[in-house]
Amino acid sequence: MTFTGLRDRLTNHLLMRVRSGEITERSLARLCRLSQSHVHHVLKGKRALSFEAADQILLALHIELLDLVEPGELLDWQRRT
Repeated sequence: MTFTGLRDRLTNHLLMRVRSGEITERSLARLCRLSQSHVHHVLKGKRALSFEAADQILLALHIELLDLVEPGELLDWQRRT
């Protein structure tokens, strides 16, 4: 797993929450103190989240990095170490 991979998973997680109606792009932007246009472009795949913006989102939405990792990936990692 890479930082870029985790950032992409966070973006997908946000997209699923928006598509499900759990949160709107506007409310996501307000909660995370990002511009609505930036959030829109990130969710549409036109821009990538900066790592700083990703951190803001994780903190604002109370998401842990481990929430973005599949259980099987953790088991594979444990076996390798």
